Amino acid sequence: MNPYPYSLDNKRYQTFNYYLKSTYGCKVAKISLDGHFTCPNRDGTKGYGGCIFCSGKGSGDANPHIGEEIQKQYQENKEIMDRKWPNQKYIPYFQSFSNTYGPLLKIKEMLKDFITMDEVAEIAIATRPDCLDDEKIAYLDSLCQYKTIWLEIGIQSTKGDRNYLNRQYDFNDVRILLNKLSSTKIRVCLHLINGLPYETKEDMLNNIYEINKLSFHALKIHMMQVLKETKLAEIYNSEPFPIISREEYIDIVVSQLERLKPDIILQRLTGDPLIKELIVPDWVLNKTTILNDIDKLMKEKDTWQGKYYEQ
Repeated sequence: MNPYPYSLDNKRYQTFNYYLKSTYGCKVAKISLDGHFTCPNRDGTKGYGGCIFCSGKGSGDANPHIGEEIQKQYQENKEIMDRKWPNQKYIPYFQSFSNTYGPLLKIKEMLKDFITMDEVAEIAIATRPDCLDDEKIAYLDSLCQYKTIWLEIGIQSTKGDRNYLNRQYDFNDVRILLNKLSSTKIRVCLHLINGLPYETKEDMLNNIYEINKLSFHALKIHMMQVLKETKLAEIYNSEPFPIISREEYIDIVVSQLERLKPDIILQRLTGDPLIKELIVPDWVLNKTTILNDIDKLMKEKDTWQGKYYEQ
């Protein structure tokens, strides 16, 4: 018997699918979109080149229609989804780069059509702590009366200063932002990367201890991927650093889940890079088997999300 309460199947952690089906009673699919933004550490405002792990498409590689008009992207990607799952709802996911970096008017224009669409259940916006001033936060909070609004914020690691990974912000900047957002209806999804260069298992578990102190609703975890044409690829090609194994990754994820707050939604536990962009590790391409082996190890250990959570 599954001891974890927020589950519809054998999963011993709260999946995004569980949350969506429990909330809407139907299939809900994310549609990756390009909002035509950039980032302050790409255009020279904070730095150049972006975070060392970020692709030239700003992590929006899953969107085949990047650069096109937003509604055109949405409709073309939606047609593909409709063939798989008719009569579903959608989450427009502004994934590429930092989608609140720019004037408020541009953000309003990006979102206006989706607020009134019945088929749209929620809206997700990937951005950075330094791209959200009080005026933008107030506007996004006002939209929560119409749709659930998610902000996706990449912590990646709680280690390091603003230069670490060329993020140009640090964990304290995230902490300040989440303190502001805690008084709004906006929902927050944090991102962590396991296996960053020279980080240990203890570092990765410490990431969980630190984010448990914050007010947030969901988490994405995935393995570090060295992608072509990134600063990380340059570093790896000039001086290869150790890459954790598939078995180590699964063990670390299970240990992280055991220590995570029990009610947090896990939006993802592994990534799925494009094979043509990936340098290492090649085992990340087997996404389904990784998830299956996480489930298997949790069952073998008779463990579940939050089992060792300490307030």
